[in-house]
Amino acid sequence: MKQFLFYIFLALIFASCSRLNKATDFITNPTAKEVYKRDFNISDELYSLWEQQHETGLQDSLKIELPFAENGHFLPKSFPIYAYEMNLNIGEIFNFEIFTDSINDLVFIDFYRITGDSIKSFDKIESAEIDQKLFQYEIKQSGNYKIVIQPAIETQTDFVLKFDKKPAYFFPVAGGQNSNIQSYWGAARDGGARSHEGIDIFAKRGTPVLAATNGRIGFTGEKGLGGKQVWLRDTKRGQSLYYAHLDSIAKTSGSVKTGDTLGFVGNTGNARTTPPHLHFGIYKHGAINPLYFVEQAEEFKPEISKFDKKSTSLITKSSIANLRDKPTTSRSQILGQAKNKDTLQLLGKTGDWYHVRPKNKSASFIHKSLVTPL
Repeated sequence: MKQFLFYIFLALIFASCSRLNKATDFITNPTAKEVYKRDFNISDELYSLWEQQHETGLQDSLKIELPFAENGHFLPKSFPIYAYEMNLNIGEIFNFEIFTDSINDLVFIDFYRITGDSIKSFDKIESAEIDQKLFQYEIKQSGNYKIVIQPAIETQTDFVLKFDKKPAYFFPVAGGQNSNIQSYWGAARDGGARSHEGIDIFAKRGTPVLAATNGRIGFTGEKGLGGKQVWLRDTKRGQSLYYAHLDSIAKTSGSVKTGDTLGFVGNTGNARTTPPHLHFGIYKHGAINPLYFVEQAEEFKPEISKFDKKSTSLITKSSIANLRDKPTTSRSQILGQAKNKDTLQLLGKTGDWYHVRPKNKSASFIHKSLVTPL
């Protein structure tokens, strides 16, 4: 009986500590890594070694094009760090997801915008919560971005990393595809006197024109170059969507939901001599390129590369092996070279390329034909 009461007493203490930590966290707002250190009782020395790898990842210069996938195996106390740079555009929603053997595996995700040219600096945008394996962020400013991924110290599991993107808006023409966009932002108009402030989506006359997002009708009517037109206010993002050259208008006022019909494709206004199409524009303190808000992404099913999960290192088998910043030979830069029988830490694999880290050097990609498992 005494032993039973003792265990009840311990449970109450732990529960009280947990509630106290949550209350304190609400005030101090600790990072996911700080919560990890405290809750898992990580020593200062071990935590410092682990945290130093994050800076190593920031200095890596691997570049990927989306969609992208990589798989591998995390080993405990091997301190792996995974960092990737990518170009993203306003209107795109960046998605990252990591799949592991257990929902209890902890992985830390930090997302940065890269500024500077000759000397890069990293402005942290957001970090995932301690128990999140899915990270999503809508791009507010076109440019270069970096994601840094770091497993917890004792993590041992197979993993798959999946990176992709999707548009923030619904496609504004019913049944339309990317191929229907045939005139782009910046194209010359009126003999070069002005440039195109939008995109043109061609479709049959009378094809429904759809609300690309939830919002409120700001204006409907016929005027100027745009002919019959609808202005839709996106209150979430503080910008206005412009639908022009309509054959007729369906929705004249009030709120709309994504996918509601606003009108029908035509060629009114200054489009009288062109085939029917929708001119779609976005304005926020001036016109912005709407392409990436609506350009559709294909469904991405990552390919899982095969390799020996027991191998923690690779050894080069050619006299000289190029180490590249991308998993391709045609669009990549050589970061360095490995010599015959050099040992490389194995981090993962994508297609026919290994993700490796030479001793005391930056991470890179190397083709599978140049190495063999150690």
